[in-house]
Amino acid sequence: MSVSTSNLGRTVLAPVALALIVAGCGRDDGDDGASAGADGSSLVSVASVDGTDVLVDAEGRTLYTAEVEKGGQILCVDACASFWEPVIASGSSVDAANTELGDEFDVVERPDGDSQLTYDGLPLYTFAEEDAGELEGDGFTDDFQGTHFEWTAATADESSTPSEPSTPEDTDGGFDY
Repeated sequence: MSVSTSNLGRTVLAPVALALIVAGCGRDDGDDGASAGADGSSLVSVASVDGTDVLVDAEGRTLYTAEVEKGGQILCVDACASFWEPVIASGSSVDAANTELGDEFDVVERPDGDSQLTYDGLPLYTFAEEDAGELEGDGFTDDFQGTHFEWTAATADESSTPSEPSTPEDTDGGFDY
């Protein structure tokens, strides 16, 4: 069996060309990707969850705030941040959110150096115990390192008040860490 040089060239170049195309798709253009989700959706949008219009992340998870962190003071660290996951953002994602939803978004620096998205001066979090389209964290209370948190779903009209308090049935009103 003989292989012609023209076929050999195509056999070698085709996988190389494919690798270059795939590598080009993953190139870093300087944006950290925080401004859009994997499906191209915005970092933050408004969605109706259980009949309430709330802010959600690119995956559709409800965003929460705690009044105790008013003014961007980060108190949810360590174990707290494993239950209430900070929404990390860049300046470009803040600009995009402000363009889409209004000038209420900013970032604050966390103790670990990450930039966390804020809405109306309050840092935004997702609740690790819920999936997209859920509102289980609204009204949830817990305590971490001596600080009492009452979590409220963030709404675009700033009129959100927690529904009834939501806490695990086997605790005394929330988590104490």
